[in-house]
Amino acid sequence: MLIVHYLNNSRAHRLIWLLEELGLDYEIKFYRRGPDYRAPAELKKVHPLGKSPVLEDDGLVIAESGAIFEYLLDKYDPKGLVPQPGTPERLAYTYWLHYAEGSAMPLLVMKLIFTMIPKQVPFFMKPFARAISGGIMGRMIDPQLKENADLWEAELSENGWFAGSAFSAADIIMSFPVEAAVTRAGLGSGYPAIQKWLQAIKTRDAHKRASEKVS
Repeated sequence: MLIVHYLNNSRAHRLIWLLEELGLDYEIKFYRRGPDYRAPAELKKVHPLGKSPVLEDDGLVIAESGAIFEYLLDKYDPKGLVPQPGTPERLAYTYWLHYAEGSAMPLLVMKLIFTMIPKQVPFFMKPFARAISGGIMGRMIDPQLKENADLWEAELSENGWFAGSAFSAADIIMSFPVEAAVTRAGLGSGYPAIQKWLQAIKTRDAHKRASEKVS
């Protein structure tokens, strides 16, 4: 039995969506963040780092979104969500699979941290914290996020999807960073191809089923 350890407000939604696309049976174990936004200690009983998502498959414990995706797609992909080896689409898929966590998410995590810092310090320090956080975001993080969004827009303008002209698992893995950039980092306007892509993924039946299961 496949078991997904699902933390609210995390990247785990992509895994539920992938499982729905693959048509697999699975169980979800839900966890909720504490007031400090940290995952509960119970998750460390599943994996030492206490992160989510974590997948169990007949006693095998797999962490890290990219590794989970590769494991599931290697073992359970009858629908061809991964492009054929040796094609430009396969190379694009491999790139976005690693890019999502390796390049996009660190920027978004830094954006989240520096947004939260002014809220965590004593009252008399808030003006200084806002100034420091705002300066770092304005000079370092936001320009890089825009560069990344420009890259997404160019890719989606050309092909409509992230790995060629057909939907693939690359679109699933990229869904979280793109949605986070639009909703949390204010990159929603001026990117028509991204907006079109977001609408397209939300119309997929598997995406709808995944959203219903974790709402």
